[in-house]
Amino acid sequence: MIPIALTIAGSDSGGGAGIQADLKAFSALGVYGASVITALTAQNTRSVTMVEPASAPMIAAQIAAVFDDLDVRAVKLGMLGGAEAIKTVADGLRGRTLPVVLDPVMVAKSGDRLLPTGAVEALRHLALPMATLLTPNLPEAADLLATTPATSEAEMTAQGHALRALGPQAVLMKDGHGAGDTCVDLLITEAGVTRLTATRRATRNTHGTGCTLSAAIAAGLAQGMGLHDAVARAHTYLQGAIAAADGLRVGQGAGPVHHFHALWPVEPAPGIRKGARHD
Repeated sequence: MIPIALTIAGSDSGGGAGIQADLKAFSALGVYGASVITALTAQNTRSVTMVEPASAPMIAAQIAAVFDDLDVRAVKLGMLGGAEAIKTVADGLRGRTLPVVLDPVMVAKSGDRLLPTGAVEALRHLALPMATLLTPNLPEAADLLATTPATSEAEMTAQGHALRALGPQAVLMKDGHGAGDTCVDLLITEAGVTRLTATRRATRNTHGTGCTLSAAIAAGLAQGMGLHDAVARAHTYLQGAIAAADGLRVGQGAGPVHHFHALWPVEPAPGIRKGARHD
């Protein structure tokens, strides 16, 4: 029987992030994907022009329908949209003993805010304690801690430990917004800190990287992998997706990564050197 992972997130009409990116990552890694849509977004590679939240009863009904029929092995949480949606999702997952990967989607790649500032407290108190793994980028980690973004590995480590104190079992601090030729992510668990490094690549096509990474980790957990192995495989998968992203040539702004780079590879665009940061 194929393992099943559930994504609870917003829909991206441009296809590069959110539910669409999650389902692509699940499929690319051999996992069946189910979904609960928390919000509709009108967006493309350049901007988000409208966001329409799903109602709390609709979110609850989707969660109930999925769990009533499908043997879900892992859950990925993405854009939750607001305090009411966060509470509804927390209620729907309460008592279910399965791994939860939480990508605290707060601001889109375009800069448009996807989580109202008034809902951050609900995310801290209701969603973080459910998480097996929290995967913030540097601005999101700072937002959750009401501080400034980390600028060094020491600060990333300290913020990761501070986030773990809010409830998640582990935290993956993502260095995609950092500087330097090497991107260093830090997996912070009760046992210690694990460094994951990659060359920072020169491309603007990084739309959906955070969604893709967290979904890839959830896929590994659904397949029965341990956390460290799931994170390591997802990290390698994402780097391949970023490296192949320029060959897709989708949209006129920040294009998507290539989720199916191992299945239908494309050549990099002429004049653009391989390689990009990830969220």
